[in-house]
Amino acid sequence: MESERYRAGIGKLRSVYGAIGDNVITSVEEIAPDFAKYVVESFGDVYLRAGLDDRVREISVVTALATLGSVAPQLKVHLHGALNVGCTRQEIVEVLMQLAFYAGVPVALNALFIAKEVFAERDAVPALANLDRRQDPHNGTL
Repeated sequence: MESERYRAGIGKLRSVYGAIGDNVITSVEEIAPDFAKYVVESFGDVYLRAGLDDRVREISVVTALATLGSVAPQLKVHLHGALNVGCTRQEIVEVLMQLAFYAGVPVALNALFIAKEVFAERDAVPALANLDRRQDPHNGTL
């Protein structure tokens, strides 16, 4: 039986990440079902708080994950999430460039290369590419 916390968390997760979020949770459930439940509930606890909108939350997470430098799969998910909630490609690139001064050039370069992969993945799906370009004042050109 799903708790209200779980239902709220999975609803928010789906609104930010769509099918990608479901895929992550399904993968975790296969090896650690209890941990998947904790992740969903904790995600909801944080993301449903007042004070920050989804754009700010996602760009903050992108920055933190990029700084860690060893979490490429999670960074990719959150880059998709950032784009899904309205961050533009240009904003993402600028934030990752900013990291060079605080986390180092290699960290920024690695994160930029991961962002490039995500942009290419989204360009391969016309609906996502069109969404990104509508949000981007540079029309997707970087």
